[in-house]
Amino acid sequence: MATASEPHILCTDLVRIFTADGVEVQALQGLNLRVDAGEMVAVVGASGSGKSTLLTILSGLDTATAGVARVAGHDLLTMGSRERVAYRRRTVGFVWQQTSRNLLPYLTAAENIALAMNVAGGRRGAARAARIDDLLGLLEVGDARDRRPGELSGGQQQRVAIAVALANEPLVLLADEPTGELDESTSAAVLEAMRGVNLELGVTTLIVTHDPGVSGHVRRTVQIRDGRTSTEVLRSTRVDEHGQEQHIAEEFAVLDRVGRLQLPHDFVQALELRDRVRLALEPDHVGVWPGDEGRADVPHSATPQAGASDTPRRRPRHAAGTSDAEPAAGTSDADSRPENAAAAATPDTEPAAGTSDADSGPEEER
Repeated sequence: MATASEPHILCTDLVRIFTADGVEVQALQGLNLRVDAGEMVAVVGASGSGKSTLLTILSGLDTATAGVARVAGHDLLTMGSRERVAYRRRTVGFVWQQTSRNLLPYLTAAENIALAMNVAGGRRGAARAARIDDLLGLLEVGDARDRRPGELSGGQQQRVAIAVALANEPLVLLADEPTGELDESTSAAVLEAMRGVNLELGVTTLIVTHDPGVSGHVRRTVQIRDGRTSTEVLRSTRVDEHGQEQHIAEEFAVLDRVGRLQLPHDFVQALELRDRVRLALEPDHVGVWPGDEGRADVPHSATPQAGASDTPRRRPRHAAGTSDAEPAAGTSDADSRPENAAAAATPDTEPAAGTSDADSGPEEER
């Protein structure tokens, strides 16, 4: 089982390869993710980025091809069938996007929660009834206790679904597009309900979605691109020198164990980066330039000299001091390669679009 210092979700170099008709598709290409106990994290990404594959592995419904995947002390790549069943019943709770998959239509809200307890051999009698009332009250659907799903709104159905997922007191709550079928205002209410559950019960929560609006309801947002984690946005609240509360959002590139990172798309497009880039180690950052010396249409003299004092610098963007604004890419304090190193960068090609072998964050010089 997990130790006190071990994260509730830990993925290291996670790989998932699907094979169909002799063709291999890499849904996950060495993904790394850490979610500590009690955190509420959103994983966002475009369709096909690998986020749904990640969730099915973490839920125990699928098995990774290689790498490490641990949830609350369970090794998901090695556990047997009996442990896997117990894991899905007691360690993780799951909320599907489709409300029809979360609730049985012929049972009331209370009966759906009780069924989940009965399957897992949970509480009975008065203890079960008290648990049901507590969960429905926490999710503000106590008045729906004796109503069937067809008599509830979409938002109420998802709240009851969350209660069902929490019935057996799981350590980790996983949600797959929980607001995908809801309107904007209802989505915000459901997400706030999930945040309330996270704060009240301390359950570690991972939400997978393509909706960027979800990120405003969590402290930490992880973006997946091409089967790898590419960036993270951290949100915090600070008080300035005038005593005013400010909401800070800062975005960081994710650096893996071998020094790979994915440059943000706007950086790649602004500098027309492709095929190769040039790197230069500066005292406090790494400079990145297009590899123009390899192009016949660009004279060699147009390429900046690494470390030249008269080279104009493009400082890293950040969102410090802004209120609820989406930030630009932040920086990393990691060491980098020696000056004038060359790195492979393939921003628009498979399998690692926009990646660089640099050992640092996405600060750039132009």
